[in-house]
Amino acid sequence: MPATLTPSRTRPSATTPTPRVWTVDEFHQLGDEGKFEGRRAMLIDGVILEHGPMNTPHAVAGEKTEEAIRRVFGPGWRVRSQKPLILGRKTDPQPDVAVVRGVPTLAGGHPTTADLVIEIADSSLRFDKTVKLSLYAAAGIADYWVVDLANALVLVYRDPVPDAKAPHGATYRTETTFKSSDAVTPLALPTASVAVADLLP
Repeated sequence: MPATLTPSRTRPSATTPTPRVWTVDEFHQLGDEGKFEGRRAMLIDGVILEHGPMNTPHAVAGEKTEEAIRRVFGPGWRVRSQKPLILGRKTDPQPDVAVVRGVPTLAGGHPTTADLVIEIADSSLRFDKTVKLSLYAAAGIADYWVVDLANALVLVYRDPVPDAKAPHGATYRTETTFKSSDAVTPLALPTASVAVADLLP
């Protein structure tokens, strides 16, 4: 599970100290200053979390996943690896892979939605299947995949629905498990398929 970065400042309180809530702009400024070098930081509800250095299986799976998704989607799609995805003023989960329609441009800024989000999960599996899952469902991400390295599976979540018990008030209605011998068809590209083996190290 990601570690929480202890902020250097706190807001004064009449009673007890309260945590410093960061905005996306402040989070990105810290990144520009090199504060998260090698630490894979993200911002969730104003709290900065970090995964620490990336191990080899995660790195290899990340490279393979990005390459496979880029090959399948082709021109007209942006395949962004560990880059900002702004899901509110205080949230940027920086997913391992996000697929966004269109072409890169300075005019639009960072994307605020994606047609497909993929997380590579080793020690973060529980976090990716709970907190991040609910976050993406609440943001209306229709297609969310978790590459489960420990079990050599891809977990595909679809049909976001409200759920008051979930961390961000939403979850996915359907979960489908794909083995290494299977292939997955992205919702946004129904004529294509992605081999699960191409996403695994």
